[in-house]
Amino acid sequence: MRLATYNVEWFDDLFSKRGELLIDDHWSGRRDVTRAQQAEALGMVFTAMDADAVMIIEAPDTGIRRDTRRALHSFAEAFDLRAREVLVGFVNDTQQEIALLYDPDVLTARHVPGHSADAPRFDGTAQIDLGIGDGEEAVIFSKPPLEVELTVAGGRSLRLLGAHLKSKAPHGAQGAAEVRRLAIANRRKQLAQAIWLRRRVDALLQDGESVVVLGDLNDGPGVDEYENVFGRSSVEVILGDGETALYDPHASEALRGKLTPQPTTARFYIEPEKRYLQALLDYIMVSQDLREVAQGWRIWHPFEDARCWQAPDLCSALLAASDHFPVTLDLAI
Repeated sequence: MRLATYNVEWFDDLFSKRGELLIDDHWSGRRDVTRAQQAEALGMVFTAMDADAVMIIEAPDTGIRRDTRRALHSFAEAFDLRAREVLVGFVNDTQQEIALLYDPDVLTARHVPGHSADAPRFDGTAQIDLGIGDGEEAVIFSKPPLEVELTVAGGRSLRLLGAHLKSKAPHGAQGAAEVRRLAIANRRKQLAQAIWLRRRVDALLQDGESVVVLGDLNDGPGVDEYENVFGRSSVEVILGDGETALYDPHASEALRGKLTPQPTTARFYIEPEKRYLQALLDYIMVSQDLREVAQGWRIWHPFEDARCWQAPDLCSALLAASDHFPVTLDLAI
């Protein structure tokens, strides 16, 4: 079984209010990319991945006039994808939903929002102590994680937690002092969300579940200097330690140190500097019981993955489709 996580930038812009896929020459939300170019690029990427289930981050919006399921059904039909059924959990107000696109012929999927004493449902409010001496604070998810019970044909079930944690970027800040204040405030929110997510992981592991956390965590070890204020990254919090630790080889590589080679899953253009910034933001973490059946993680990076680099059309598609690249994992179950 192949699992994937993919943050698709401005996916919602590719659909009409009726959920029709817009393949035309109007500009998409992507820089210098038309809607036709982005849609066709995404069709090529999804086809090449050939995943049984894709956790889509920044999926098309659900609102008064828009519907995530309708849009993704339209997308899957347009490109004849076998992953064509859609599962959505708690919708949000950001126009960026979290949705699972999966193959109903080989999998069944249910939204099963759970809770425990210290980890309420993801659409609720949690009281979180960051451990820095300032007590508990009320925390919410602007994009509530999608908790999925995924069952394969043989009866084996997994619990997937699809997440898109709070961005640390100080958008709208003016001046160095405001940038620092907002960046620290955003990191506080993100770290609190990570603690909440980790509490849910612990509860599931205690219940004997096989757990996979996948999505855009908007963080990685050593990503910015404000991490030192709290002593750890959100990624480290979610991974945990000891017998209940989750595992992702790309996270492990990044944790080895700043001077070691770093895998990357996202590529952003920095306009003032006229250059691209690369970062590791997207992960697929598995519980210890799944490590023996995990046959390999892959970042579909057009320049760093040899198989992508050797397929020029796929390279171009990955660059046009999104500012993030997909991550896949094959499980022998």
